[in-house]
Amino acid sequence: MINEVKNYLKIVWDEEDNLIDGIILRGKAYLDNLMDAELDYEVEGPPKSLLLDYCRYVYNNASEYFEENFAREILRLQLQIGIKEMAEDEIES
Repeated sequence: MINEVKNYLKIVWDEEDNLIDGIILRGKAYLDNLMDAELDYEVEGPPKSLLLDYCRYVYNNASEYFEENFAREILRLQLQIGIKEMAEDEIES
């Protein structure tokens, strides 16, 4: 994942790998908490896209704007997760 984030941020040096790795870990925890679910960030899709943008915002010292600027995407993903969980609950019942 670190190479994908570095590529997304256009970082070609290795000196900040520990910093970026920490941003990724915090980003995953942050997004999982927002969604109240454990997301899969390895496949292409909304969770991975949001994680990459979260890392971009944090790396550029603009984390306070992330949730506001990505409110639609966050809400859409929350709804998708909720609908999926409802469907799974109905199947189990």
